[in-house]
Formats: sequence, C-alpha cells, structure tokens
Amino acid sequence: MNLHSGNPYWLIKNGFLFPYESLQEDTTCDVAVIGGGVTGAIVAHYLQKTGANVIVVDRRHIAMGSTSASTALLQYEIDTSLVDLKKKVGEKNANESYLLCVRAIGELKKIAAKLPLSTNFRLKKSLYIASTIADAKKLEEEFSARKNIGIALKKLTKEQVKKLTGMDAPAALYSDTGAEMDAYRFTHGIFQKLLSKGCRVYDQTEIKEIRELHSGVKLMSANGSIISCKKIVFANGYESLNYLKEKVATLHSTYAIISKPVDKKYLSLLKPMIWETARPYLYIRTTPDSRIIIGGKDEKFYSPKKRDELLIQKSKALQKAFLKRFPSIPFETDFSWTGTFAETKDGLPYIGVSKEYKHAYFALGFGGNGIVFSQIAGEIIAELFSTGKSKNAGLFAFHR
Repeated sequence: MNLHSGNPYWLIKNGFLFPYESLQEDTTCDVAVIGGGVTGAIVAHYLQKTGANVIVVDRRHIAMGSTSASTALLQYEIDTSLVDLKKKVGEKNANESYLLCVRAIGELKKIAAKLPLSTNFRLKKSLYIASTIADAKKLEEEFSARKNIGIALKKLTKEQVKKLTGMDAPAALYSDTGAEMDAYRFTHGIFQKLLSKGCRVYDQTEIKEIRELHSGVKLMSANGSIISCKKIVFANGYESLNYLKEKVATLHSTYAIISKPVDKKYLSLLKPMIWETARPYLYIRTTPDSRIIIGGKDEKFYSPKKRDELLIQKSKALQKAFLKRFPSIPFETDFSWTGTFAETKDGLPYIGVSKEYKHAYFALGFGGNGIVFSQIAGEIIAELFSTGKSKNAGLFAFHR
C-alpha cells in the first residue's frame, strides 16, 4: 500500500537512524508483531514487559510507513466529540474512552522519558476552536460533558481566544492535557531499547502467508523463512485492513506542511496545539526548532495518484489557511507531504481479537488519535496475552 509521498519532515530531519536485520532463517517466538511503526513499537514494548519472547517484522524499513509522516499531535480528544460519542456507544463507554486517552498521554510521557534517544516529547495544552457560532453553542454542552468526568479544561470566550492566540473565533475549549513529539525518533527509541532486552526486530521482511494451526501460527516470509509463534499482532496500520474481510474503516487522504524556522517572538501565539470543530478540520502545532506544522484539507478517497496530484494545490491552501488565521506570522512552506489515514464509524480504534482469527490480536488505532490509541492497544493486548482478559477490551472490540 502506498501510504505517503512528498517530503515528510521527520524523515528528512532525522535520516536513516539505525540499521536493522532482515529475517534470514526459520525462528520461533511467543508473539510476532507485524508492523514496525509506532503502533508495533508500543505494542512490543508492553508485550516485552510481560516476559514474552517478541519478534517484530516490517516489510519496509523501520518507521518509514505512516509513522514517518505523522504530525504527532497527542490529544485525549477523539475525532468524535464526547457528546456525540455517547450517542454512538453509550455514556459509560464514551466516558471511559475519553479518560483512557487522557491517561495514555501520561503513559507515553513515561515511555519517552526512559528511551535511549531524545524524542522531543513535550506536554502541551490544546485549544479546540469553534469554527462557527453554531459550533460555539455545541461547545457549551461538550465542555460540561468533559468537565463532569474530571477532565481539566476551560471554556474561552471570543475575547479570551483573541488574547491568547490573536485568532478570531466565537469560543474554544482550552485543555490542560496534550503533548507532541517526534514519532519517528520515538519508534526507533523503543526498538533500540527492546533490542537491548532481547526482542528481535526485522525490517525488509514481508510476510506473504499466515497459517493458523491448532496450537499457534506460522508466518511465511517472502524469502522462505518461517516464524513459528503462539500469537500474532496485526500492528501494521492501514495495511492491516487487508487481513480482514469485515470493513471496519474508510481510507482517506490528508495533507501537511511545515514552515521554515520562524522567529520565536511570533510563537507566543502558538503555545497550545490548535484544532477546530469544522470537518474536515485543520490543526496547528510547533516544533522545538521553531517551525510550524499545519495539517488537514482532507479528501475522502484512497487513491495515491489522485492524492499526490493534489499535493501542490493542498499545500498552498494550507499555507493560505494559516495566514488567514495568523496574518502577523510570516509562514514560508519548507516541506510538504501527503498520506493516508482511516476513519471508523465512531472515531474509536479496533483493539483485540477478531472472530476471523484464532491466534491473532489487532491494534488498529485509526483516526486522529493513532498514537494515543496505540498506547491503549499495547496495554490491552499485553493483558489479553498474559491473562486472557482485559477490562477495557470491550470498549474497542470489533463487535461493539
């Protein structure tokens, strides 16, 4: 699957960080994780903590799929508002889903703090802007729903939004919990730590066939090498949809640009991460080297050719959208890229077992919260593997 094109900033900035071997012989393990991006890394991290013998395989180089194109805004906020999510999955499940996302950001911070290389992980506040007056009224209800379950946030008036950011918006929700990082370095950092603990990580290793047996699974690689294991985890992002008959997500195309370094005097208006109620939404974040990322302008199709043809047009549109909101900040596009993302029926991920497989788990962290969902998936799958149950598995089950 063609996942991205253009010039993803993290890949250009970091380059080829570490070499990994490809699988060259038959081997065994307890759990084989298919996918060497940020989801596979996080899942492998939690599985290794259970004492499991873990192998990770990826058909590309490590972290060079969707992870290298991620803009890595870490938010507890799900693409579906809490008010709307209650209508889709019920009040209890909606509340628990949001609270798990709040907790996940703290857990990701703990992981980042113990890695052997810097990931530029930074806690950030998040500003959810009402795009219209009608949306401002909806934010009143959303504010109450979140506040009632203990989420720390404030409701800002038009004047307060203007003072904070210089933007004209009728209202906003200002949340304490959020973060940003370099997902590419984060992924490599986890794998380097896991390698030192005995986990095996293979890239350029494509799994061509999966054979489920009574007692386990055999993974047949393209070069003929076989991995025999008890369980497998599909953590290969959007490509994992190829292993399911059931259609659980719709693929879309998204776009992002990053500015040349901006004088720090301008960045005081961009202290929080910013996103909006409009759908599709725009989002904005900064980087430690004083750049600005803006993403969005999504299209509801999966067609790499069609997606790529729009890159120049979409890049100009994103820059124009930024300058409309922040006319005083000089924004000159340095790099632009486009990629694939998936959307589920309720904005929640799919995590756990599927009736289509006897020995497999899925970590499908689709939507705008992919990395946060991956942390939740890592804990749930590790619990399912080690104890056979997880109290949170039902929230994100295929049959929900």
